Amino acid sequence: MPDRSLVLLSSSVFTGLSDKPFCGYVAISGNRIESVGPADEAADYLAAADEVRDLGAKTVMAGLVDVHTFFTGWVLRRIGADLSSAASAEDVAAALSRWKKSRPQAPMALGMNLPDDLLGDGLDAVLDDRFSSTPAVAFTTGAETCAINAAASERYGFTPKACYAEMIWRLMRDYLPLQEVRDAYGDYMAMLNSRGVTAIKEMCFDDYYGFADEMARREQEGELTLRVDMMSQPVGSGADLAYARSARERFQGDFVRFSGFNRMTDRGVWCGLAEMVEPYEAGADAGAAGKTVVEEPEWDLISSELTAIDAAGFRYSLHCQGDGAVRKVVDLYDQLPRDGEGKLARRHSITDLENSDPVDLERFGAMGGICEVYPQILTLDAREDCLSMMRRQIGEARLAHSWNRRGMVDAGCTLCCGTDLPLLIPNLGDSIYGACGGYFADGLDVNPQNTVSVAELLRAWTFGGAYDLAREDDFGTLEAGKFADICVLDRDVFAVDPKDARDIQVALTVTDGRIVYEA
Repeated sequence: MPDRSLVLLSSSVFTGLSDKPFCGYVAISGNRIESVGPADEAADYLAAADEVRDLGAKTVMAGLVDVHTFFTGWVLRRIGADLSSAASAEDVAAALSRWKKSRPQAPMALGMNLPDDLLGDGLDAVLDDRFSSTPAVAFTTGAETCAINAAASERYGFTPKACYAEMIWRLMRDYLPLQEVRDAYGDYMAMLNSRGVTAIKEMCFDDYYGFADEMARREQEGELTLRVDMMSQPVGSGADLAYARSARERFQGDFVRFSGFNRMTDRGVWCGLAEMVEPYEAGADAGAAGKTVVEEPEWDLISSELTAIDAAGFRYSLHCQGDGAVRKVVDLYDQLPRDGEGKLARRHSITDLENSDPVDLERFGAMGGICEVYPQILTLDAREDCLSMMRRQIGEARLAHSWNRRGMVDAGCTLCCGTDLPLLIPNLGDSIYGACGGYFADGLDVNPQNTVSVAELLRAWTFGGAYDLAREDDFGTLEAGKFADICVLDRDVFAVDPKDARDIQVALTVTDGRIVYEA
């Protein structure tokens, strides 16, 4: 059967190769873009096409690339007994029992959406009584805290006060093999496709606890509607180079690849847990006052891992929030081998960069650094709720260096976009609102001098992400010969004021030449 051809017509075609859209067409043959050009050159492609879509003024662009996602976190919020209607500890125990009874293969009893008001010793005692030897964990909505029995505490090694992703890795070994979790990957892809996402960089703890087999199976069976670049985040042990080499050899297809490692350094500036160049303000919270860091990152481990990872041909993504952590990582990267153009040979990156000194951005840009940012992050908070905390921690002068995407672009860094999913779900409208307008959830802005243009943000979501995955020759721009990975928005995004951008939706998503989502 010959390749099916599709032509998309629009008055707003954004190739990513310039700052402006144009009235034109995108011709697709099979899984590749055959041609892109102005509307008056489309006649031959229109005549030969199996299907033509006249999209009016809807913006046509390359598919979005989310460079920081966690399926393990997303699915955890969707499995287990639904406890939202529980009114007592006994209700919780009964629901967990029913869930466990229907899944004899599950080594634990698992629940989600636990009402906050049921947390406490009373519930823990009931879980100890009803599940004496079976681990039982009930997460609140968002999985930010939990109730846990003694058997689960012994098996998994976390507590209700420390049940974030990097602490619950032993639980992942038990829930990732479940068939309902493996089945849920289809819903995960569909959700991302509905947001215009056609490629992701997936953070996979340690060796992904067997879930890499599911990725291999789905690629072999042609079931993937996302291109997935896997990275290992070491939590149970250090960076496993033997696993990395085997994964790199195993995954070399068009859809699944393995590229390296991801690791946390510090934590949030807003809560006083970031590493800063200068000490926190005298009124800072969390014991940070007068200190540059409260919880020192494992810099010796990070440095030794980085040397070995780079030498083995892998890349390292380091998550930094304070300007001190950013500086130390730039210092570490500065010691690594460069290519013929003076750029880092392995395309190492820094994630988040909540606060950064412009001097360090210039240094990072000079070495070809990649900045993985969360362009929607401001939409989580009202302005004064966030800024009052930030001012207490670091003061007004350093606040001006927060969320400085403008400085990253001007310094020559490659900007790309992530969501820390499930912290955020990809939303291009929210990204424009936050990163181009500088707006918080309440419509008030911060540091407008640090924002980027709509065109720069779209390139970050597309070409920047593809570059981060070392696949800019395959996708990330609308060019003949590249994979037909395309996102169509429901309007001309260039005609929208950033403050009015939050309701922008995806109208159509194409992956590998197939329509995988249509509104």
